[in-house]
Amino acid sequence: MPERDGDTELRALLGMRGRAGWFFLAGLATTIALHMLPTFRAVPPAQAVPASVAMLAGAVIVALVPGEPLPWPATGAALLAGLAAVVSTNLNSHDGAVRGQWAAFAFSYVLAVLALRGRIGAAWAGAAAVAATLAGLDIALDVRIGSLVMPIIALCAVAGTSVCALILRPTQRSLRVLHEDTAMRAAAEATMAAEHAERVRQLARLDRVARPLLERIACGAELSAAERKQCRLLEAELRDSLRAPQLVTEQLIGAARGARSRGVEVLLLDDGGFTQAPAADRAEVVRIAIEALEAATTGAVTVRVLPAGRRLLATVLVSAGGDDRRTDIAASDPGRGTSRAGDYDCSSRLGP
Repeated sequence: MPERDGDTELRALLGMRGRAGWFFLAGLATTIALHMLPTFRAVPPAQAVPASVAMLAGAVIVALVPGEPLPWPATGAALLAGLAAVVSTNLNSHDGAVRGQWAAFAFSYVLAVLALRGRIGAAWAGAAAVAATLAGLDIALDVRIGSLVMPIIALCAVAGTSVCALILRPTQRSLRVLHEDTAMRAAAEATMAAEHAERVRQLARLDRVARPLLERIACGAELSAAERKQCRLLEAELRDSLRAPQLVTEQLIGAARGARSRGVEVLLLDDGGFTQAPAADRAEVVRIAIEALEAATTGAVTVRVLPAGRRLLATVLVSAGGDDRRTDIAASDPGRGTSRAGDYDCSSRLGP
């Protein structure tokens, strides 16, 4: 399975990514081009040019395609491009020309990088295919396409990179484990920092709004009727911050305080639907809730954010004088990117 974290890829550890990766690709392409040049003296340009382009395409694939090990489609494409180049530069031999080793040399570098990308078996399969192809053409054409000794020597690069990849695998696994441990530690530290910041914010808010009244109560002072009402409103606001922390805003707190001061029963509930909701949807829910709270003079107003994954994001239920009216706020419309609200008269079902 391809490694998702590119920082622990062997390609990254060997400097084959980023700017260094482009330098590596330039050196690889130059080496392949130099090895393919002699084929232009042995075969027509109509064969040599496509073969060189195919070989360079294979080099680009093994050097740039992300993922470790290299994805199978990219592996297959690189192997087919190299084999096609080897075959095309050895067809139509004449005058006993010896040219099989040039394409094999060039292809050996592609196979070497393929081994470094985690496809050691595929690289050796490609090497065996090259040897079999050259031997088969030698027999079929009955000409001296080239000794297999030179391609075998060239493919020693595949053996070297295979050994290198095998030696580096334990180090790569250790680095992957270390990287995962570091990521987990960073996530834990970020969570603790966020929790601490939220705790400090809540304590500061509690100190700001509740300390004056708590100090008067602690001193044994007799509270006036207005102060007792303020205590009840403050208690309700603190309950709101616990039951619906993501729903409460300064504007909504003010609207809820005003509604409660008029004798309206206000209940705010948050079941987690805001966690994945866009900011525009959250603002729409808060706007509708504020409008309902400001318009209410009697009865009760219940604002509930539904659990994540529901078709509806939130509901606002207003009950007054035996009539119940519910406003449903749907999640964003993928086609329009805006939330939708609909009003429903629920008095027949919820009324007395």
